[in-house]
Amino acid sequence: MQTRSETAIDVGASLPELTLRGVILGALITVVFTASNVYLGLKVGLTFSSSIPAAVISMAVLSLFSRTNILENNMVQTQASAAGTLSSIIFVLPALVMVGHWQGFPFWQTLAICMAGGMLGVLFTIPLRHAMVVQSSLPYPEGVAAAEILRVGSGETEDGDGAADAKSGMREIAVGGATAALFSFAASGLRVLADSAGYWFSIGRAVFQLPIGFSFALIGAGYLIGIVAGVAIIIGLLIAWGVGVPLLSAQATLQAGQSLADFGGTIWRTQVRFVGAGVIAIAAVWTLVTLIGPVIEGVKRSFAALTGGPAGEGVPRTEQDLSSRWIIIIAVVMLAVLGVTFAAFLATAPTDAGTRWMLVGCALLFTFVFGFLIAAACGYMAGLVGSSSSPISGIGIIGVTLVSLLILGVSGAEGLTASPEGRNFAIALALFITAAVVAVATISNDNLQDLKTGWLVGATPWRQQVALLIGCAVGAAVISPVLELLYHSYGFAGALPREGMDPSQVLSAPQATLMTAIASGIFNHKLDWDMLLIGVALGAVLIVIDAMLRRRGGVARLPVLAVGLGIYLPPTVTVPLAFGAVIAWFIELQLRRRAVAQGKSYKEVASAPERRGVLIASGLIVGESLVGVLIAAIIGASGSDAPLAVVGAGFAPVAQLLSLVVFLTICCGFVRRVLGR
Repeated sequence: MQTRSETAIDVGASLPELTLRGVILGALITVVFTASNVYLGLKVGLTFSSSIPAAVISMAVLSLFSRTNILENNMVQTQASAAGTLSSIIFVLPALVMVGHWQGFPFWQTLAICMAGGMLGVLFTIPLRHAMVVQSSLPYPEGVAAAEILRVGSGETEDGDGAADAKSGMREIAVGGATAALFSFAASGLRVLADSAGYWFSIGRAVFQLPIGFSFALIGAGYLIGIVAGVAIIIGLLIAWGVGVPLLSAQATLQAGQSLADFGGTIWRTQVRFVGAGVIAIAAVWTLVTLIGPVIEGVKRSFAALTGGPAGEGVPRTEQDLSSRWIIIIAVVMLAVLGVTFAAFLATAPTDAGTRWMLVGCALLFTFVFGFLIAAACGYMAGLVGSSSSPISGIGIIGVTLVSLLILGVSGAEGLTASPEGRNFAIALALFITAAVVAVATISNDNLQDLKTGWLVGATPWRQQVALLIGCAVGAAVISPVLELLYHSYGFAGALPREGMDPSQVLSAPQATLMTAIASGIFNHKLDWDMLLIGVALGAVLIVIDAMLRRRGGVARLPVLAVGLGIYLPPTVTVPLAFGAVIAWFIELQLRRRAVAQGKSYKEVASAPERRGVLIASGLIVGESLVGVLIAAIIGASGSDAPLAVVGAGFAPVAQLLSLVVFLTICCGFVRRVLGR
């Protein structure tokens, strides 16, 4: 089990933590990282954890001021980390545009659903802190990493070396960010490079694809998830494109004039992808089943915390959570905000007032009860595998399915779902309620990770919890404008705001597309349950295999969620993810050989390179994401789909070849820089 920084605990009572300058800096970082994560999530269905880069940026900026300290830096990263989590709400919200219920993203409704759900996620995990952070042996990989960075940076400052380590870390992030930004700008802006390439061919009637994606944000994400998850993603990729698509295409007929790419892509989107959804769903359910003990313990501790008094005299500073009085007050206010928001959403429902208010009550009850259960589960999963690898998508799939069935049960007899208009509204309502649940889940997924960092460096828990609440409010205010900008600049899959937009630049919003398909299928009785059930059965087999590997011991594992993502995500996404994981494995292998050659322990040799790799990978993610937001702003202002393009469509084959050469060259440079001397 990790130990705390005793120095920080001893002197922490006299150090400023939640300061005005820290709150302002945290808000600025939150705005930037929220915008980055919204873009990345809509493009590839993934978001990045912002705790580590936020900690480094905080140390670099606050070093310019007097009397900075490790606890103040920790508060900044705590607040900013809300950006990496609350932005996952975009896994659901774009679906409301896709189904035609919204024509944009209304600011106040988006703000309310994100802020209220996020703050409830913070409150639901507070009673779990002692059991899951202080007493638990869960690894909390991102929380521990952030604490180590804060410790090193603070230690060098205290020794009189200034912010040397913070500046060094900032330099690595800048190198990664500039590299990814330049490549992304050349690909999506100037169009002289390609962002993906694929070779389609057939054997008999079976269709195959050899794809590759040129995304350094995905290389960075793959580097962070590691080789175990990378191999699982490759297995999912082979199941989808080596078995699923070829098998189903061999049984279908290629239409006259239809390309292999369109033929195979349609089969994957309409059939094979639902197998991946089934695998993700069963993996999430299994995780919840295995966590029933911690969930029950969390419920007990929650009631105990709410019936007890506030932490005060006689309670160490490092054990003082937000008082039960404030938990109740904020929870009641946020539930009231959700109630008003649900009522406003239902105001135009084609049904009677009694049914509308019944649906408001059911929505609130479901958000509160299911939200609390998944808060405990998501906090535990984040402790096991980290926030970035926790299956929020699977939680969303379960949520939208249960909400849809609940609405059918409540409103079916009253006629809401009897007409096409009513069914369309019911679909939108299910998605809107699911958005609140996902907001709860995603913040719960992050909160305990941050509290682990704080516990390791000797922070005051209630101040961290206040910082997270602030981060939720700031992040929620940013999400609507960014979504509006990206929608009108790129459009989403199946939802283009105007004619003549470039379909190749559409943001896929994969999770939102899946949520829409599930809700629509349930209410219209057209859901392809066969493919979903095949996915569930496949997931069950994979769970058994993973359990057998766990019993044998060793490092060999088969994360079922990662296999599901390999089936579900586009291959141009999964290939660079897997490539990034292979890079991480190769670097680890070289470091182990270096340790043997030098007669040192692996930790002695690998400590600096591993931290350098994490920082560069974070920079790769941030750089590409920020360029995406910048180009979106340029597209929105110009009204052109490619305002910066310097070549035409005929340059595409050359661009793909150039991209492959540049891509491999930069990856080799990444490896060399991480390994150093």
